[in-house]
Amino acid sequence: MKAPFGSWKSPMTSDLIVAQSIGISGPCYHQDADGNESMFWLESRPQEDGRNVLVRRDKSGVERDINSSPFNIRTRVHEYGGGAYALYNDMVIFSNFSDQQLHIQHFADEQPRQLTDTPDLRFANGVIDASRHRLITVIEDHSSMGQEPENKLGSVDIVSGEVSILIRGHDFFSSPILNAEANQLAWITWDHPNMPWDESILWLADIDETGLLINIHQVAGGQIDGKKISVQQPCFSPSGDLHFISDKTGWWNIYCLNENTSPVTEVSVCKRDAEFGLPHWVFGLETYAFLSASQIICICSEKNEDRLAILDLSAGKLEDISQPYSGIDGLSLDAARQQVTFMGASPTEFPGIITLNIDTHESTTIKKTTVLDIDDGYLSTPRTIEFPTSNNETAHAFFYPPANKDYQAPAEERPPLIVMVHGGPTGATHNVLNLHTQYWTSRGFAILDVNYRGSTGYGRQYRDKLLNGWGIVDVEDTVSGCHFLGANDLVDMERLAIRGGSAGGYTALSALTFTDTFKAGASHFGVSDLEALAKDTHKFESRYLDSIVGPYPDALSIYHDRSPIHHVDKLSSACIFFQGLEDKVVPPAQAIMMVDALKEKGIPVAYVPFEGEQHGFRRAANIKRCLDLELFFYAKIFGFSTADQIEPIDIMNLTT
Repeated sequence: MKAPFGSWKSPMTSDLIVAQSIGISGPCYHQDADGNESMFWLESRPQEDGRNVLVRRDKSGVERDINSSPFNIRTRVHEYGGGAYALYNDMVIFSNFSDQQLHIQHFADEQPRQLTDTPDLRFANGVIDASRHRLITVIEDHSSMGQEPENKLGSVDIVSGEVSILIRGHDFFSSPILNAEANQLAWITWDHPNMPWDESILWLADIDETGLLINIHQVAGGQIDGKKISVQQPCFSPSGDLHFISDKTGWWNIYCLNENTSPVTEVSVCKRDAEFGLPHWVFGLETYAFLSASQIICICSEKNEDRLAILDLSAGKLEDISQPYSGIDGLSLDAARQQVTFMGASPTEFPGIITLNIDTHESTTIKKTTVLDIDDGYLSTPRTIEFPTSNNETAHAFFYPPANKDYQAPAEERPPLIVMVHGGPTGATHNVLNLHTQYWTSRGFAILDVNYRGSTGYGRQYRDKLLNGWGIVDVEDTVSGCHFLGANDLVDMERLAIRGGSAGGYTALSALTFTDTFKAGASHFGVSDLEALAKDTHKFESRYLDSIVGPYPDALSIYHDRSPIHHVDKLSSACIFFQGLEDKVVPPAQAIMMVDALKEKGIPVAYVPFEGEQHGFRRAANIKRCLDLELFFYAKIFGFSTADQIEPIDIMNLTT
């Protein structure tokens, strides 16, 4: 059937997407005290207002929810959370979202009991110290009114819930890990104004007979000859050697600590121009695991295309494991059965829990984020592209052409383009199957999913392109990507849109304000005022802008110059704003200020607030509404009719 781009009818409706999609994270194996082994993972369910549920799958394949409603396994430490539960024998200890207290529950029980009663404390990233019947955990203390919370490492008695502090004195702590004998503890710290991918430190300490830390010393990270080093994911090998990931060579590679030298030295076990680690936005990163004292199974990423590999420590040899997945995360090892579990996805397969036999390389899909079975004729396969950008440099992206087997556009027509900007901004996008992307391509839009300079997955040099450059290099790359596609006659340069969430929303708003490239845009809880963000955000990101914009308030003029809210006179493009009213990362006031300014100027604008939502939307009805209204908005601005029946919204200043 012949029809204009954007007007195609798609089987991927918003109702279908939210009704049959869940989030899955953290698959892991666990053996209880009786030797019974099960697999566990967290499911985030939009149909239950985004509640996080721990699911147990036994050896026979039977699945069962552990925490019943209303319990929601989610921590607010650093606001982004992660590491919200720990397994111990036949119990789980978890942070409950509503009260941020630790609760403990036997797998066979229907209800947990509250373990801690400390309203000012939040907990994350816990590790079980079984010999002392305690959980060693990151603690975030919010008891000091008017001051930023204090982060520290502490312990929680598994029986009494008593909280004790082990160490404090740094702005941030993460990744506590015990050796097999439980007589050594390693952990990571970093301090303002650094983010963990800028500069962080690995510490090692002995544990005395009373459970206290002694002989505390720094073993990696920090600075070397004035050069900042980022470290992450400490892990003890079966033989007791401390391993970790460091970017001292410019790439996140795996290292081993050699304590037989004086001073102690770091030994690279596999030097590659590739990333073995990830930016530490959430707790619980797991990109490598020990098969034995001499072998590691790991995720190795080049240009944001992941692969599984086995690393031979004695030879430093990296051998790829043949498998189809380009996006891999969350390794968990079942050494007894020689299999590994991970989250895997590809350009043609939705994310899911995958188990892989290490010997045969045979894989089994345990569960996917969606049960939808979509004909390949409705799916757009991304093309990996590199394109020239400012300063004679190169930027990266994935390009998705429109795809719908039921339609074709008039021969002379080129598709409208939506530029997608990932969050972070220190983050990345991957070439994996995503229903939200396919929602657009199956309706006749082209998508440019940009990994602008500053994105992760391309080494530290590329990541550091964002230093002092946020709002400049990312915007330049979105514009350069459009011109690259236009020069190749792939898109309609008169129908360009840009969308992003959080930091991606800032880039989108900046591109709409400081360039004349785009005709429309969508901001999902995006930043419009950098100074307001610096003054009114949570602790984890409170000094983030020091490095990517400039020290605040010394660089106040730069904050003003790069904030769209102060330059609405330059804005002539339509925009729709989606905002959670309980967002602590990007407060609603920023969106409202921008909407009011656009309304006063007479530019088409729409504002969609959501009660009960924070930074990122979790409720099914709200996710559906965002998709539909953004499509409705673009249709009105670009002048086509949608095949979808969408409840309209008022677009202020719209003239037809």
